[in-house]
Amino acid sequence: MAKFPFENPILLENYRVRLSPLSQEHHADLLPIAMDQNLLLYSPSAINSSELLTNYIQAAIHRKEEKNSYAFAIFDKQAGRLAGSTRFGNVSEENDRLEIGWTWIGPKFQGTGLNKACKFLLLDFAFNHLGFERVELKSDARNLRSRKAMEKIGAQYEGLLRHHVLMGDGHRRDTVYYSILKREWARLKSERFGEFL
Repeated sequence: MAKFPFENPILLENYRVRLSPLSQEHHADLLPIAMDQNLLLYSPSAINSSELLTNYIQAAIHRKEEKNSYAFAIFDKQAGRLAGSTRFGNVSEENDRLEIGWTWIGPKFQGTGLNKACKFLLLDFAFNHLGFERVELKSDARNLRSRKAMEKIGAQYEGLLRHHVLMGDGHRRDTVYYSILKREWARLKSERFGEFL
């Protein structure tokens, strides 16, 4: 059974990105990014004010204390600044599975390879260091950009959950699920993430 080190400060890094535990110390640098009204268009979480971002970070810290998720701040080493946040979530040690998601990256950093660099670090840590057997990814069915990104790294489409999540605007979103299995990771690592090896 895989164990997740919730109590430890986890720092993941490659030549492009550094992921460090999300804290309120990141608030000031993340706020200009969070203020973008379209940033979380497909997310049930609103972060586009100082108070909302504070609450979001505090909720992430609380979920870590509950041993459910572990949120990171994303530092783009190429740009020399914070770019957003991502996390491990829905951690199930008894089933050797977890989810990667809750990812938001400022528009200036999108399409630059930053998200792929983050996913590589998270996937490699989950499979090779922690020993999890399954990583899940999900998205609003309408979020074609996110779906293409998941498919591009080799995640397998598993299905659609209808009317799955209630959004802030009252819309009930359909959620698409993808996954990567530990037995697939060595091949995907070589085929899809060669620039980080």
